Amino acid sequence: MYYLDLLFVKGGTIGILIWLLSFVSMALIVRSFLRIRRKWLFPRDVHENVKSLFADKKYAQALKSAEGREDFFSMLLCSTFSRAGGGRRDMEKKLLDTAQHQVSELLRSIEWLNLIGNVAPMLGLLGTVWGMIGAFFQIVAAGSPDPRLLAGDIGVALVTTMLGLVVAIPSLCVYAAMRNRIEGITNDAVLTVDELIAGAHQAKRRTNKSSTMEEK
Repeated sequence: MYYLDLLFVKGGTIGILIWLLSFVSMALIVRSFLRIRRKWLFPRDVHENVKSLFADKKYAQALKSAEGREDFFSMLLCSTFSRAGGGRRDMEKKLLDTAQHQVSELLRSIEWLNLIGNVAPMLGLLGTVWGMIGAFFQIVAAGSPDPRLLAGDIGVALVTTMLGLVVAIPSLCVYAAMRNRIEGITNDAVLTVDELIAGAHQAKRRTNKSSTMEEK
């Protein structure tokens, strides 16, 4: 009971703020693990279906199958091939612009974890400094206070630092993991769409070359 009272009550107002941050952090962590997955960003079934249709030169059907989907790969594909009439360079520029925008959105969705991971230990340090100031004022007021009482006050002050670190460490770890996951999955999707662009243009050149030879 003493430790529960120490952790949940004696942290003071700053301790309460850190606990509130911990709940927000947990919600963001769960949301990140649910949202930032290959299943939702770069679905294997969509990729295989589009790849197969492109191999059969059924470009319109492939784009139609991806149209309206909200995963990263489908939005990237549809946005890029909407510029098919402008040539390969225009498509590649659109690919990079769309990828940059979508990746920025994904990174912004986890940026709060980074913020909490940096703010929580600062709040903990603030609580510790505040507690130490109170302990020193107690020394000034009492002259020779009970060492046990003084140690207790200092211990309570250090609780806020511990709480700040408990919140910050998982927040920063998950932020780094999610950032790496975003970069890995989105890079795979961008490379795949770029390969589809190259394949479509190569097929078009072969078709044009065959048509020219037949005319001759």
